[in-house]
Amino acid sequence: MHFVKWGFCTHGDLVKAKEFVTEMKNKGMRPPGVGLFNSIMHNLCNEGRVMEAQDILDLIVHTGERPDVITFNTLIGGYCLVCKMEDAMKVFDAMVSYSLEPCSVTYGILINGYCKNRRIDDGLTLFQEMLRKGVKPTAFNYNVILDGLFLAGRIVDAKEKFHEMVESGLNVCIDTYCIVLGGLCRNNCSDEAITLFQKLRTANMKFDITIANIMIGAFYRVQRNQEAKNLFAAIPANGLVANIVTYNIMMGNLIKEGSVEEADNLFSSMEKSGCAANSCLLNHIIRNLLQKGEIVRAGNYMSKADGKNCSLEAKTVSLLISLFQRKGNIGKT
Repeated sequence: MHFVKWGFCTHGDLVKAKEFVTEMKNKGMRPPGVGLFNSIMHNLCNEGRVMEAQDILDLIVHTGERPDVITFNTLIGGYCLVCKMEDAMKVFDAMVSYSLEPCSVTYGILINGYCKNRRIDDGLTLFQEMLRKGVKPTAFNYNVILDGLFLAGRIVDAKEKFHEMVESGLNVCIDTYCIVLGGLCRNNCSDEAITLFQKLRTANMKFDITIANIMIGAFYRVQRNQEAKNLFAAIPANGLVANIVTYNIMMGNLIKEGSVEEADNLFSSMEKSGCAANSCLLNHIIRNLLQKGEIVRAGNYMSKADGKNCSLEAKTVSLLISLFQRKGNIGKT
């Protein structure tokens, strides 16, 4: 019955929840601990109901419980999720006023929030504050900063921060390399990404399919097509399984280089392997074929899309219309 009544919290009826707490106290019963409240706050924040989660903090105090670091981290994360960074900082200040020390997770949540909201300098300022206060940064703290810097196109700053991370003695994991390699490629530094990747392979570092996909794309981007194909062929030997992104990259580039039959064969082997084509892949193939003038082949893939109940995207339709208009105009001349 008590847990049923705590449903008031998740439905925003804090008045009834407080009445229930008072009733429990009057009967000499101890209300549930802060752990349950934290769980409720977590669920509310995930649903974007941050103001209701804020009310839970008041309810915690009303029960006589003391909010902990998890309580504040949860609420800070909720405000970051709905892009209310000023409110997130107010909760951070309230946390300090409770004599609770913000940890690397607290700073990581806030820094991530600033970076996701394209406020990189605010994130960097907070990162430096964390260092000044003697809080040792974790790989997560560096990762969110690196991701933000690369998204903002601040390559020099990102490379400096990555070097700082390596020099700090932290264990640089696959997630970090994924951010760095992907960031370099997105910012037209594919050659640098390839050099770093080759160093990692020389050091026998294991990589995942996400990194393999990034690097296949990088090799194609700098016209090192055979190396891209070699890396694709080596995927099983590295204990990995190609996914829909892998096939999307490979087929798109095979069609661009004119190897349309090879692309067809790859599509067949993809389906035989149990990796089902989706709308994104099919539209990408159709557009690439249309751009190469492979109208009949494009029609075959349109039939496949129709058979899978995949609709054509706006840019695919736009390309089709422009091609038909062009052919119509040519016929009139």
